[in-house]
Amino acid sequence: MFRLQGSKVLAVELTGDTVRAKNGSMVAYEGSVSFKKLTGGGEGIRGMVTRRLTGEQMTMMEVKGHGVCYLADRATEINLVGLQGDKLFVESGNLLCAEGTLRTGTSFTGLRGGATGQGLFTTTVEGSGQVAIMSDGPAVLLRVTPQYPLSVDPGAYIAHQGRLQQKFQSGVTFRSFIGESGGEAFQLRFEGDGLVYVQPSERVTVGGDA
Repeated sequence: MFRLQGSKVLAVELTGDTVRAKNGSMVAYEGSVSFKKLTGGGEGIRGMVTRRLTGEQMTMMEVKGHGVCYLADRATEINLVGLQGDKLFVESGNLLCAEGTLRTGTSFTGLRGGATGQGLFTTTVEGSGQVAIMSDGPAVLLRVTPQYPLSVDPGAYIAHQGRLQQKFQSGVTFRSFIGESGGEAFQLRFEGDGLVYVQPSERVTVGGDA
């Protein structure tokens, strides 16, 4: 069971079950809890190979036992996402913790990675259970419908779920209107029906400001 202690600490109640969490995110724990570092982050050889090829970094640890584990990372805001048989696509650096019943892996995302330095693959979490994702500032949840597609700054993007098609596109940068653009523009465009999570503070991206 996941619960928030304020907005920046996640309390995970363990009753003999297992969760996967970002390596080094444990700040305290109560009871009998063990930690084991996982190699590759995603499940199986494919997860390890794709991350190695793209340079994407996601080092996870397995946490299990009986007690309460408290997780946090760089005082970032924590957001809880409940999955009910669906799939969440999330930037590896924004994934804090997932229940052990959920499957983690990788998914090809096209040219976006080549522009932003995020890698050609993104992390996937699939199944039924809770996921904790992080954001620099309170996350904003935006709805996408067939009538209203959404364009997002790659540095602000965190995650998405639903029946969405993600496209990489170049064009006008958001900052060009105020004279702060430093390179070619890159945007993420989402079409379909689903939800997109964005953060109010951008990551530093490679290949131009967006």
